[in-house]
Formats: sequence, C-alpha cells, structure tokens
Amino acid sequence: MAESKSTLHIEDEMRSSFLDYAMSVIISRALPDVRDGLKPVHRRILYAMHQLKNSHTQPYKKSARVVGDVIGKYHPHGDSAVYDALVRLAQDFAMGYPLVDGQGNFGSIDGDSPAAMRYTEVRMQKLASELLADLDKQTVDWVPNYDEKELEPAVLPTKVPNLLLNGAVGIAVGMATNIPPHNLTELIDATVALIDNPHYRVPELLEYVKGPDFPTGGVILGTAGIRQAYLDGRGSVTVRARAEIEEDAKGRESIVVTEIPYQVNKTRLIERIAQLVRDKKIEGIADIQDYSDRAGMRIWISVKKDAAAQIVLNKLYKMSDLQTSFGVNMIAIVNGRPEVLNLYRCLSEFVDHRRTVVTRRCRFDLDKAMARREIVEGLGVAVDAIDRIIALIRGSRDPEEAKAKLLAENLDGFAGFLERCGRPAEEVEAARQGPYRLNERQAKAILDMRLQRLTGLEREKVEAEYRELSATISELEAILTDPAKLMAVIRDELMQIRYDYGDPEGRDSGDGSVGSKGSRRTEIIANELEIQPIDLVADESMVLMITRQGYVKRIPTTEYRVQHRGGVGLKSGSRRDDDDLIIELFEASAHAYILLFTNTGRVFRKRVFEFPLGTRGQRPKALVNFLDLKEDEKILEMVAYREEEVGEDHFVVLASKLGYIKRTSLADFANIRSSGLIAANVAEGDTLIDAKLTNGRCHILMASRDGQAIRFDEAEVRPMGRTARGVRGMGLREGDEVVNILVFDRENEDEVQFLTVCEKGYGKRTPASEYRAQSRSGLGLKTIKVSERNGKVVSLVKVRETDQLMVVTSQGKIIRTPVSGISELGRATQGVRLIRLGDDEFVVGTARVDDPDDIEADDQAPPAEGEAEGEGEGEASSEGDSGEGSEGDAEPEPEPEDGGEA
Repeated sequence: MAESKSTLHIEDEMRSSFLDYAMSVIISRALPDVRDGLKPVHRRILYAMHQLKNSHTQPYKKSARVVGDVIGKYHPHGDSAVYDALVRLAQDFAMGYPLVDGQGNFGSIDGDSPAAMRYTEVRMQKLASELLADLDKQTVDWVPNYDEKELEPAVLPTKVPNLLLNGAVGIAVGMATNIPPHNLTELIDATVALIDNPHYRVPELLEYVKGPDFPTGGVILGTAGIRQAYLDGRGSVTVRARAEIEEDAKGRESIVVTEIPYQVNKTRLIERIAQLVRDKKIEGIADIQDYSDRAGMRIWISVKKDAAAQIVLNKLYKMSDLQTSFGVNMIAIVNGRPEVLNLYRCLSEFVDHRRTVVTRRCRFDLDKAMARREIVEGLGVAVDAIDRIIALIRGSRDPEEAKAKLLAENLDGFAGFLERCGRPAEEVEAARQGPYRLNERQAKAILDMRLQRLTGLEREKVEAEYRELSATISELEAILTDPAKLMAVIRDELMQIRYDYGDPEGRDSGDGSVGSKGSRRTEIIANELEIQPIDLVADESMVLMITRQGYVKRIPTTEYRVQHRGGVGLKSGSRRDDDDLIIELFEASAHAYILLFTNTGRVFRKRVFEFPLGTRGQRPKALVNFLDLKEDEKILEMVAYREEEVGEDHFVVLASKLGYIKRTSLADFANIRSSGLIAANVAEGDTLIDAKLTNGRCHILMASRDGQAIRFDEAEVRPMGRTARGVRGMGLREGDEVVNILVFDRENEDEVQFLTVCEKGYGKRTPASEYRAQSRSGLGLKTIKVSERNGKVVSLVKVRETDQLMVVTSQGKIIRTPVSGISELGRATQGVRLIRLGDDEFVVGTARVDDPDDIEADDQAPPAEGEAEGEGEGEASSEGDSGEGSEGDAEPEPEPEDGGEA
C-alpha cells in the first residue's frame, strides 16, 4: 500500500523541529550580535528605556515598569529572565562599563540576590545613550515585534565596540560564547589604528589591545593565552587575585586580598579557603576575615607564626579560586550566522557597522537638510515679493484657493536672494533665466508663516539659515562621495567617545607589566608566573633518611629538639619492621637537589621536597614509588646541592667499599632522565658507599671501619667519565672497608674538625690539622681507637663548633645534640658517649645540622656520673698517638693505579 501524501516521518520532524529550536536559541536568545555586542533581551531593554525616555538626565523609574514594557512589547518570556538581564547591566562587578544606572539593591560580588523589581529603580547610564545615538535617523533596520504590532530595531547604531567592551556570556545549542570585557581606551585606540591602517591584522592590533580588562581587577599571568585567543578566537587566560603580604609590628605576617578574579563569588571563595584549612590541605593559616566595605575589598588571612606567607599564598593560588582560568570563546552572530571571531574580525565588523550607520545617517540628514533648504528658499523669495503674496492671499476665498494662486504665480527675486546668501555666480545667473515657481511644500510654509517673518531681522535669519543649510548639504554630500571623509567622521566620533568615557589615570601597572599606564583595572604580567611544585614548599631545613629495605622519609629538622649528649634520643618512626635499618641520613634544604646513587652504580636526581613529608611517628614510603629502581637495586648514598651555589668547576667524588675513588664533573649529572644514568662502573663484590660534592680545590678524607683515615688532595684523582671505575684511594687491611669520605677546603682547615662516631654510641672531635696530607692509596692514620667499648667506626662527620649532630640508631631513635658538647680529643683516643643504646641497639648513621636557629635544650639530664665527659679522654691507643712509625700509621707499599677509565 502506497504511503499517504500526508504521512510524516518522525525522524524528519524531529530533525526539522530541533534545528528550528536551535537556530531560535542561537540567533534570538543566547548569542550577541557582532555589531552592537548585545543579545536580543539586552537590546530590547535599552530600547524600551529609550522609548520611556528613561535616560541619564531623567528621574529613575521602577524596574518593574521597564520590565513590563519589555515583556509586553518585545520579549515574550518570563519577567524574571528580563529582570536578571536588567540587573546584570547595572552591576559594576559584572560589567566593566555598566549600561544601566541602578538605585537600590542590585546584588553583590558575594552572590547576594538583588531586591525584587518592585523595589529597585533604574535609568540608562550616559554611555548607553551612545549605543542608541541616531536611532531615529533610519540608521538601522527595523523588524516587527512578536505580535507584529510594534517595530523594534534589529541592531543598535552603537558608537562604541560594545561586543569587546563589556564582553558576553551565553550558552546556546551546541555552542557557547565567553567574551571577556576590555578596556575602552585600548579598544578605541585599536579601532582608530585599524581605520588609519586598514592592512593591520591581529599582531599589529595587539600593540593597542593588551588583553582583557576585568571589572574586578586582578592580574593576568602571561600573554601567550591572550595572543592565542586574539589570533584564533579561542584561548585560555589565567587570572590571579591581587594579594599583598603585610607584616605587623610584631613581625607576624598576613595576606591581604584586595581584588579577586572575574566571576568569582567572594563568599564561596572564603568558604573554600576555610574548608581547605579544615581538611588540612593547606596548613599555616590561623584565621580569615572579610573586611570588605564600600571603600573596597579586603580579605584578611592571618598566617601562623611558623609558616611562610608566600608559601601559603602559593598554595591558595593552586587550590582555591584566588587563581582561575578564563576560557575565551569569541562567538557572535555575523550576518545571521554564528561565527568564531578573532580580534581583527571583531573590530573590523564594528567598523563596517559604523560605516553603514554613518552613511545612512548622512543620507537622512542630507534629505532633511535639502527639504528644509527648499522651504527656506521659498520663504526667502516670498519675503522679497511680500506685497504680491499678501494680495494673492487676501483675494482668495479659502486656503486652498490661496495655495493654488501661489503655485500659479511667477515670482521674481530668487536671483537676488541667492546673491545675498553668497551662492556661486553661476548659480545666481541660472536663477535669472526665468521666473521662480513655488511648489506645494513651499506654498504651505508661506501660508503658515507668521507676520513677524516680514521684519528685516527675520529676513536676515532666513538668509543665514539658507547659508548654513547649504554648507551642511555640501559637507554631507562630500562625506557620502568620499570614503576617506566618511572614515574621518567615524574616527572623530570614536576619539570623542575616548575623551568622554576613557578610563581616568589610576594605578600604575608597574615594572614587568604591559598595558595603558594607569588606565587598566587588570594588570598583565608579561612573564608567566606558573606555580611550580617548588613554589608550594617552604625552603626549610629537612632531614632525609633512607632505610636498608628501600624506604624514604623527610622530616623537618625542627621535629628533633636539641638534647645533651648521652641522652636516649627520640623515636623517628622510620622503620617498617624491626629488621629494617636506617642506612643513610643527612640534612638539606627542601629546595635542594639530591643525587641518589645506587649499589649498581646508577644515579637519579630529585629535589628534597619531592619525597614524602612525615613526622617522627609516621612510617616512611617505599622508594620504588619515586624512583625507577630495578630488582635488588638500593640507594646507598645521596649528595645534596643547590643549583645556584654550584658552577662548572664542581665535581662529584664517588668512593667504593673496597677503597676505589673517582671524580666526575657535576655537569655530567645535570640532565638525568627519570630512569636514571650510569654514575660509575662498580666491580663485582664492590659497592658504592659514599658521594660528595667538591669545588675542585678540596682535600679528601677517607675513613675505614677499623678506625683508619687517609687525607689527600683531590687533584690526585683525575676527572673521569661517568662509566669509569676509578683509582685506588685508600689501602685496606684484610676485613676492613671504607665507611665514608669527607671533603673540606684546605684553606679553611683551622676551622674544620672531624667527628668520629662508633657503632656503640661513642665519638669524639679531632682537629683537621692532626690529619696530615698523604698520597692516595695508603693505609692512612688512626682516627679513633676501635675497641670492645666503642665498636667499629660508623662514619666521620665534618663539623664546626656551632653545628649540631644527629645520630640515628638501629631501633629508629634519633638524637640531635650540639657539637660543642662533644669533647675534642686526639686521633687515637676512644671518645665519649654520644647516645645511650639499648640491648642489641647500635648506631647506623649520622648527619650534621648547619648553624641551627632553634636551639632549645630539653630537660633531659646530662650524662650519668659513670660516663662523665672525661670518660676515655685520657685513654691513648696502645700504639700511641704519636707513633708515626707504628703499623697503624705506616706508609704502605706503592700500589698501581688500576681501575681507570672503562
């Protein structure tokens, strides 16, 4: 059976209906017109206020009156939608240049709702009159309203580029627009430049339009997003609040926010910050208060005494709406179609609109002037022949007869009138060729003329008006026939707008910024201030520790209070189980780089803050979560340095358990991929045990577990590549091994001491001068007496009198004690107790803390009577401290430099 002609497929109907709906939303509701930058509802609001004569010079009218006219005549939608649009036109935090002057509660930046429209009053701002100027001169097309009983303008003949001036936000069907507001002065300058140089495109216009200028101020970070948005019509701009760090008389810091990003709700912003503090995502904030008033915005954030205000502010930028991204999407209606527009298209379309408006206005004014001149011309001729005119009128029965007689009468005097008005001679001569005949409009004007026009003064006024009208007509004809003059008119009107409404001089945007000096609300920082992870971390002293089973943790040095030597220490919580030992411990700033060397000879590079922050009681995290370690590969040594403190003359010195040493330029470790690099070629049975940074002019001290130490110049170890094994640095007796190395500047030798620490908690200080320099590869000198009481050597630490020492034990306890409290003894003595150890507990690591500023000794008692500071001080080694010829101090037989470059 054939389908009926009336059959309609639902797919076709849905497709057609949806497209009709979509186009209606796109064209008639959601997107602005590129010419006046207004959506239909805003255009209708301004036109309704214009019809009500609700201008800036007139009294306010109730908002409900305006809304009623809009929905009754032009906008067939709900009153709440119209009132919301009207309110936005009056909000100075939503519009850079409000078009409506509101009286009453129109909401706030805190998100407060405006009062009902029956309470508020409105009138147009002065600037709005510039959008409606010349509307009554047939400058734009008119269209019927929704019931075809009224006419409304299809577009306003605006004198300002309102699309970019106030921006637009709208969500249509399948598309959305988000155009930021701009600075009027910059827009006018750019438009005038485009008129003067039609070949200009976006790169040249960027010299004038520096970027968005938000009514709420703030700071735009970088120009790359702005440039992309202006070139392509789409981009993203990062906007940051304006905040300052203040310090009171007591040195307490606080953050004061005076401007926030555009479209950010201040109340929600404060609530979000408070929530971040409650959730402990941001620490260091003691209080937050809102002291904003009519004078301006002021959000006060109190910073805790022990926190860095800049770090807290950086975290707020990262986690709250103190820093946001504004997604630019410049879509507008062009010739009835939505298009993505770049900066050039936006301004050129506005210029084209102004060209059309001014052309139509000039034609309207020309027609009106010519019609008026025709009347004045007839009046001038009639005044010269007034006696004849009066006779004709008096002899007529009625006005119609008088009019007919006037139209039939031949009048003289037209040439004389033209001559008196200063018209060209050829025009006067042409007037003499025949009589002058009035037309209907002139005849009617004469009949309507008052008797006072017959006086001599009135005759002069008629002639003056004729001269003025003739000049106006000549000017308008010149504008219409010469495109350059037409553009000059547009240019002059734009410059007048700039003069009348341009931003007053205000805040200087300061060094490093761009934009019209003093005229912008929003500062633009030319250099990107992207917040890096390092910006969120205070550069404070940290203790970094690694366990034998491959776990890591960093703890603020302040977590460990200072104790007297001989104390029991504090728990560090750095062991996962009883079998796990801390094998590496050192102090460095949070921003410092760390080179991490593994037992296989590989090296990784990280910053201290990239490792997990914890407290003494927390367990560490597995290193495999942060480093690409292979199976059975472990971190054995770390080197910390700050990039700004090192140069091309710095080296990394690596030492192995079997006494080998090598020196490699630090520059070779500058670019380390995430999978690591080969740092040294480690022989089978050997292991890297230590790494140090030198400046090329240092001495090196190598120490062994059996209490030997050898000092030599680093120049004795030639620079090698990363893959070399190295040369012999220290000779070892059977069963002995190197525990660590030290480097020190030989020029400051008198200030340096070596602190030897043994595994049973004993140690001592010895001046560096007691370790004479030798040739590398020897057995060295005795540094401490290794005995049943002391145990084997754990490490040597280079210290000064003002330093502190941190000692960590196999049970995870750590003691932090002043170096000044540790006895200074000779090389071959046994030392004094540094920390009390429990059964089966022993020292596994040490670290020096440089010049601490938080020394507060706790109440722990000093060493017990049986372990007074003098304990062991007089005990010399069996070999004697001065036994230069003894076995411990003997120079070993020479050994060849094996293990050179691989």
